[in-house]
Amino acid sequence: MRKERSRKYRALQIVRVGVQAAFFALFLYLLFRTHFTGQDYIGNVEVYFHFDPLLAIVTAIASRAVFAAFALAAITLVATFFLGRVVCGWVCPLGAVHQFFSWLFKKTKLLRPKKIVTGGLSWKYFVLIFILVSALFTLDVVGIVDPLSFLYRTIVTSVLPAFGQGFMMLTGFTYNLGLAGFGDTLTQFFGTLTINATFRQGFLIGLIFLGFVLLNMFRERFWCRTICPLGAFLGLASRWNVFKLKVDENKCIKCNLCTLHCETQAHPWPDEKWKSSECVYCETCAAICPTAAITFPVKGAPEKLPAVDLSRRKILTASFLAFFSVPFFRISQAAKRAHEKLIRPPGALPEKAFLQKCIKCGECMKACPTNGLQPALTEAGPEGLWTPVLVPKIGYCEYYCSLCSQVCPTGAIKELTVPEKLNVRIGTAWIDKNRCIPYFLGRPCIVCEEQCPTSPKAIKFVMVETKLADGTVATQKAPVMDLDLCIGCGICETKCPVMDDPAIYVTSVGEQRSEKNQFLLQVAPDQPE
Repeated sequence: MRKERSRKYRALQIVRVGVQAAFFALFLYLLFRTHFTGQDYIGNVEVYFHFDPLLAIVTAIASRAVFAAFALAAITLVATFFLGRVVCGWVCPLGAVHQFFSWLFKKTKLLRPKKIVTGGLSWKYFVLIFILVSALFTLDVVGIVDPLSFLYRTIVTSVLPAFGQGFMMLTGFTYNLGLAGFGDTLTQFFGTLTINATFRQGFLIGLIFLGFVLLNMFRERFWCRTICPLGAFLGLASRWNVFKLKVDENKCIKCNLCTLHCETQAHPWPDEKWKSSECVYCETCAAICPTAAITFPVKGAPEKLPAVDLSRRKILTASFLAFFSVPFFRISQAAKRAHEKLIRPPGALPEKAFLQKCIKCGECMKACPTNGLQPALTEAGPEGLWTPVLVPKIGYCEYYCSLCSQVCPTGAIKELTVPEKLNVRIGTAWIDKNRCIPYFLGRPCIVCEEQCPTSPKAIKFVMVETKLADGTVATQKAPVMDLDLCIGCGICETKCPVMDDPAIYVTSVGEQRSEKNQFLLQVAPDQPE
């Protein structure tokens, strides 16, 4: 039989790939725009997140507050309500990544769909239920698996640093070949990308992402089918859309190609089994149909399709699992005493409110010009996994910079102007006299005082006498801290010339956002001091 594939849907499929590539490029453009430009204001580079309705709803439930910028998420909901899950198939950047690798695995024969896959679709709805029920108890875990947060965090902390390492290897290779001019050009180009190249968990986060990519060898768009909570949420909102699949029985030869190659297991044939909530309108089924039997006509009166097949027992199981998991997420030493290394960026809300809003996206880490903001591991307990902490050993908080507060998409970091930020205290610096050069070796060193940005300086000098190994006494100027002036920016720790553990270090004690995490407990007025 002569194939009569639909030119219309093949062309529409090409258009969709172009639109998908354009939105992915926009996502990357905003990501690379997130860096210090020399100006005080960076612009709305975080706007992509504000179109995500799942982030909007979960953050509002967990924090008991509505962030006005998330009004843009209504556009996504309205589009999904009338057009179906077009956002997943045409707009989502993580969906584009998984579709690309699925296509690549098909082309390389690593993925060979031989039979129709059934089951597994309900898992993403259980993930969604877990997230929503957890949010009712003020636990915000949506950022771990939300597609935008997941992709952005991976690119910032893993993909770009790996690219930077490879780029430096290439640059060094060109210099070794004597191509100094080309090497200088590469160095200048790399400098314009402003890539933060050091992240403590880059390998782990990248490994998780790679694992999900490789799962596409077993099922096409595995993440979209079985994991993505945003896809599940949009699927629930899409069941009344006006585009309905139709199979012309007079043309259909029952070859099953459409169902076999459906990217999201929507089961196009027979059309009474078509799952509208799973269809992302990729147009694959209509494009590959050898008789052009599949179309997507517009129906003026949207028909209500059957609800998602979720058993009551499984829904209750997911809900109870979320309920009983919340206390485990909050097992942390912070319940007794603040972690000394939990140094939040300036403008961060008090810890409880911060965790209710932070979506672990990595926007602030990308914006940090010194690479000082890092994803937390154990500092904030399980609930604070991958939230931002300042690590002065890697980078400090730049005195005249408030970019992290400007790019936070949920308001977990309150937006500050530079003058406002100058007076925000995020911690306190301490001097280890057993390692400090003037105290321990009796040699001159004034690096920390020179680097201290506050005015007047928080680091001052006193004359100290040090008894040396040969019995002589050396007198040097040695640093002391003025606790009333130190803001905990960490530049002294970053620049300290003492290797491994610097002789001056910053802890979170004294942070302005907390009344409890102070150096000394306040004595009640009616008690003797």
